[in-house]
Amino acid sequence: MNTIKIAIVDDHKLVSKALENMISYNPAFNVIINSPNGQDFLDTLSTTQDFPDVVLMDINMPIKNGIETTAELTQDYPNLKVIALTMEDHEGTIIKMLKAGAKGYLLKDMSPDILFDAIDIVHKKGIFYTDLVTQSLLKIKTEEKFMETLNDALKERELEFIRLACSELTYREIADQMFVSPRTVDGYRDSVFVKLNVKSRVGIVMFAIKHNIII
Repeated sequence: MNTIKIAIVDDHKLVSKALENMISYNPAFNVIINSPNGQDFLDTLSTTQDFPDVVLMDINMPIKNGIETTAELTQDYPNLKVIALTMEDHEGTIIKMLKAGAKGYLLKDMSPDILFDAIDIVHKKGIFYTDLVTQSLLKIKTEEKFMETLNDALKERELEFIRLACSELTYREIADQMFVSPRTVDGYRDSVFVKLNVKSRVGIVMFAIKHNIII
């Protein structure tokens, strides 16, 4: 039986070594790389011809974090399958990691059996989704659909108002910048409040930052 070759990328040496020892007890797996950060792992890949099948990737690491590393792997080594293995359960982090190309997302407090199943399933089928990941994927699709609808609903002048509202300009100064009356700017503001479902200028700024509307 061919063993599944594993790479571990984690800056906590005790954790990564304990993980390597645990995985090595399973005859189906073979840990061939253990790197302390993403950049070290990428450097190792550039000098080896023995590539792993599955990469267990921590997220919060110095030099190059797991999200940046996964995005680079997805582009340069698309055959490598990344599973996030982390303590980070923040929904925003999960979404960023999945968008970077991770095929699974596990928390470090899961049981060894779940880890082994995840490695095997990702290697054979390409993806392993827990309930945590499924909920995040549904949120991605919901937000993408919302943004498509919003982009159709927002007028060009309303988008211009949103960007200016994210500056330090007063509403009167925004009106001058847009060459319209303050009353017209009030109309843009009220319309944007409704379309973004926010109630204040701070809400506009937070929405714009979250959805990369500010340029």
